[in-house]
Amino acid sequence: MSVSKVAITIDNELLRQIDLMVQANLFPNRSKAIQEAVADKLKRLKRTQLARECAKLDPDFEQNMAGEGLFTELDEWPGY
Repeated sequence: MSVSKVAITIDNELLRQIDLMVQANLFPNRSKAIQEAVADKLKRLKRTQLARECAKLDPDFEQNMAGEGLFTELDEWPGY
């Protein structure tokens, strides 16, 4: 995996908490701690976006569509 170096501005209290985690050997360094935090946040945002999109679906419509597909395709399957 390639990486890029960036400069960020971070709240002193957050940095203190990160340093405590590094000292407790939860992370090897500040960079890794921040990298994992950003990755985790992005993953949660994707799940939230998926949940919002799923909430837009009509469960009855989706159930009917699924049922229609199964019954029509079942007749087309070859016999064994």
